Amino acid sequence: MRPKQVAAIAFGSNLDSAAGDRAANLIHAVEQLRTLGEVLAVSRLYDTAPVGYLDQPRFLNGAALLETDLEPLALLERLLAIEQAMGRNRANTVEKGPRVIDLDLILYGSLILQTNILTLPHPAMRERRFVLEPLAEIAPEMIDPVTGSSAKELLLALGT
Repeated sequence: MRPKQVAAIAFGSNLDSAAGDRAANLIHAVEQLRTLGEVLAVSRLYDTAPVGYLDQPRFLNGAALLETDLEPLALLERLLAIEQAMGRNRANTVEKGPRVIDLDLILYGSLILQTNILTLPHPAMRERRFVLEPLAEIAPEMIDPVTGSSAKELLLALGT
């Protein structure tokens, strides 16, 4: 059996769904994460402006730490299945557009990986305050294996 790893998962929502409003979507998503391993920590929720595609509602964002024995690609597949079950259709949406739920695998232990469908650490993690702020809240010393910097250091490097 594969040793358990701690994965950092960033999540966000800016649309209502059958589960309720943005916050209800995120609470439901975290409950679904519990089926994939042990949720060790969950950040508070951050109200953030959209990035990229701006003509959409504000987001609620957060992060969770998940201890899991799933391989990274299997974990990604399960995260995408949760999104789909919650009503997200990645194929028919505007890139970086409105969404019921977004679950991004940000870090998986100290693994560095690049495949056609998954890059670890997440390639845009270092530029995204809406990812680093909640991650630094729950895991300030978690290390980006590419830069050797902690989540807290990466957040401080973004400035204000």
